[in-house]
Amino acid sequence: MTLHREHTKRIFVGRVPVGGGAPVTIQSMTNTPTVNVGSTLAQLRSLEQAGCDIVRVSIPDNDSLAAFRKIKSQVEIPLIADIHFEYKLAIGAIDAGADAIRINPGNIGGKEKVRQVAKTASAAGIPIRVGVNLGSVKKRLLDAFSEDRVGALVENAREYVEMLEDMGVVSIKVSLKSSDVLETVDAYRRFSKICNWPLHLGVTEAGTLLPGVIRSSVGVGALLLEGIGDTIRISLAADPVQEVLSGRVLLESVGLRDEGVRVIACPTCARSNADVAAIAQEVEDALKEVKEHLIVAIMGCAVNGPGEARIADLGVACDKGGALLFAHGKPMRRIGADEIIATLVNEIKKEIGE
Repeated sequence: MTLHREHTKRIFVGRVPVGGGAPVTIQSMTNTPTVNVGSTLAQLRSLEQAGCDIVRVSIPDNDSLAAFRKIKSQVEIPLIADIHFEYKLAIGAIDAGADAIRINPGNIGGKEKVRQVAKTASAAGIPIRVGVNLGSVKKRLLDAFSEDRVGALVENAREYVEMLEDMGVVSIKVSLKSSDVLETVDAYRRFSKICNWPLHLGVTEAGTLLPGVIRSSVGVGALLLEGIGDTIRISLAADPVQEVLSGRVLLESVGLRDEGVRVIACPTCARSNADVAAIAQEVEDALKEVKEHLIVAIMGCAVNGPGEARIADLGVACDKGGALLFAHGKPMRRIGADEIIATLVNEIKKEIGE
């Protein structure tokens, strides 16, 4: 099934297209101190290797700005400079080669300072991401919209976009986030009806790994299935690489990206003849950087495989003597219990030509 996608304008973050029917991209954000050039570069390379398309880097002070300039010269992946409160840092980041900047126009120091940032970004030909969270919505709007907090958020974002457009900005990306999943979904639904700039999806402050992935998948996944959204971040209090891996799984699950190995595994029961969870985790870890789209099945007994797992490119059905290796539902050969992981990894590598 091909999902309908809402039409938005197309912008470019570095070489990466966002919106206008371009593939939905995965974003993350470094959590190393930006002043530590070595650790930030290492994390950026890990994120890129994991499949990240765009990375945001925080620039809280002048030392971070100087470090950002060094970092930008050593990476290929597009970098968005994340700026709060100090407009001169935004201008400096643009001069340092940022591929886009993220600001909240409400905390950058007033309209004239926003205008200076807008003018500099436009001259450099880079987009501005307007980031608005419910926690930063203007009080006058919260008062005006009373109990409709989402309405206040949407209106705040609309005002900021209109202000930047009036300042001559022709490349904008917008995010409207809440830590509440339902508020986030409602905000993006409403805003997508009144604006056709590309949308950056995410549930802010989603939490630690498991709760954060679930909340983000519900909110971001629901919007993607409705055709809303052009780029995503799975915001986690965890290793940023987990954000990227989670984003890959989410996009593959909703049919928006055919990339990476999908490991399917039975939930196990008394019939299981092996530690399915441990085998599946080891196989996932061994193949997490594979970009080709393949399905690998780990089944604990003959009931669940190979019949129920016939969609798999490769799989095992475990029994008391080891496992049956199968491909596309057809038996290949028997293997020992201690051969399962190595055999699956080797067969997949043969499949993709490594």
